[in-house]
Amino acid sequence: DKVEVREASSLVQRPKWFRATVKAVAKEDGDLMEIVGGAELEALEDDEQKNSLPDKEHSRTNTKMKRPLLLLNRTRQVLVEVPQETFNSSSSLSSPSKPLTDSSSNLTTNPPFLRWVNLYGEEICGPNTHLEPEANSKPATITYAYDPNRKPVEVMKSNMHGAGFFRESIRGVPPAPGSVGLHNLGNSCFLNSVLQCLNHIEPLAQYFLKGNYKGDLNKNNPLGSGGNVALAYSALLTDIWGGEYSALAPRQLKQTVANFAPQFNNSYQHDSQEFCSFLMDGLHEDLNRVKDKPYVEDVEAIGMADEKAAIESWRKHLLRHDSIIVDTCQGMHRSHLKCPKCGKESVKYDVYSTISLPLAEKKNDANIPLSECLNKFLSHEELDEDNTWYCSNCKENVRASKVISLWTTPDILIFHLKRFTFDTCKRRGGLVRSKVDDTVDFPIDGLDMSPYILGPTDDGAPPIYKLFGVSEHSGSTANSGHYTATVRNSKDGKWYHCNDSHVGSTFGEASITKGAYLLFYQRSKGQLKWGGMEKAMTKYKLDPKGAIAQDVDGFIEVKSKKKKTKKPVASLNGSVSGRRGKR
Repeated sequence: DKVEVREASSLVQRPKWFRATVKAVAKEDGDLMEIVGGAELEALEDDEQKNSLPDKEHSRTNTKMKRPLLLLNRTRQVLVEVPQETFNSSSSLSSPSKPLTDSSSNLTTNPPFLRWVNLYGEEICGPNTHLEPEANSKPATITYAYDPNRKPVEVMKSNMHGAGFFRESIRGVPPAPGSVGLHNLGNSCFLNSVLQCLNHIEPLAQYFLKGNYKGDLNKNNPLGSGGNVALAYSALLTDIWGGEYSALAPRQLKQTVANFAPQFNNSYQHDSQEFCSFLMDGLHEDLNRVKDKPYVEDVEAIGMADEKAAIESWRKHLLRHDSIIVDTCQGMHRSHLKCPKCGKESVKYDVYSTISLPLAEKKNDANIPLSECLNKFLSHEELDEDNTWYCSNCKENVRASKVISLWTTPDILIFHLKRFTFDTCKRRGGLVRSKVDDTVDFPIDGLDMSPYILGPTDDGAPPIYKLFGVSEHSGSTANSGHYTATVRNSKDGKWYHCNDSHVGSTFGEASITKGAYLLFYQRSKGQLKWGGMEKAMTKYKLDPKGAIAQDVDGFIEVKSKKKKTKKPVASLNGSVSGRRGKR
């Protein structure tokens, strides 16, 4: 069988891949072979292993011992032959030939050319995961449709995603307006996948293309990039929707992001969900209409009516956060915690831009409905040891019970399917990284969120959504493998599959695969600013951006200390009163 393995001298943060052939497969429960001459792999610090050492051995080491991460709790090994390693004689990881014997044959290894690897580890993956199929050795020729007289450009072909020599934006006619390919600039497929999805958030795209963002640009926000991320994103959208390019090199945006986020200042593969969150946060801060952020405290909602607590929480949020991202992409959920020892409770309303959904268990090998993932997310849970809650009564961190309820959902609703987890290795103990490859069955149209929303809804803009983008991942871990995207064009309504610079027609159902990672939905009918919180405030004649120094119960501005009032005013708790209510 043909596979891909990491090149022996490559680093954890920057893996390189070679083609290889499987020469032998060890038994599932057989003796473990010696792993020699392979690439440096991600490892997990193992305190338990160190603590089990004899005193003398323990005293000689001041560092924690590490063991490699394995996938799927399995330890089967395979012997691979890597022809390209014969040219890597300078590899410091190579070791002398050493015979290793399994129960069926006597196999002599010659690392790194012929070596054992863990079948379910991060050193091996299927063919064509990182390396494209064998290409013709002759260079490709690119001509320019907009200027036939321009000299053709020869482009050296490459077998690795993003490893070719040609990175120039190519003028030409895209398959559809806005459906432009994005060159891989070296393991930047995670960025391309997210950009293709965000590109078809129509209200956000129009906000930039019409220049409305210029009035909101906040160059003095210490949490922003001085407006640079927003400017680079605007320039990219202008090129994408200008109709002059068939493929673009998003170099300016990539470098701008790297300047303000060191974790992306490299050529490594990254998690598309992490990049999506950073980019949206970066755009928000660059476009934040709040120039001077006041200090505000969280609202403790115990004893308060839900609607009143939600409105007060959102108004405090607006005192520090007000942008196009808040308008269209942020919702709010209700978090209820309870101490298992003393029974103390806490209720708070938190803002979200993405909902991270755990994958429910499969039944009879069937696909997992998205509804089951939502039910699991909203079900009662007990916090684990790594996420304890401080109880002010008990004066200690406790494993509280927690229930989350969605209060509002924004016009743009993003789901993150939590495919990457850490589990306990059944054979060796310790933690191992796993990817859940189960297929989640999500609706293309007609996703009805009303059963999951605790707050009020609007008949003019009901919480019914249609899918317009999917960021997809193939491979073993979020920081390896390859990312693509399937998107619904916001202009012609047709579906396109985007694999870096290659864009082709497809259909929505083709996105329902085990690789679906981020799901992008848009409200099908109407628009609700702030997920409906604007209408909730209008109902009580509240200024969304006004001061919070108002009546504690009814949000009625206190203009005088006189007890007498001219006429009663309706409050959020349903009572009619001109005086302070009881808490």
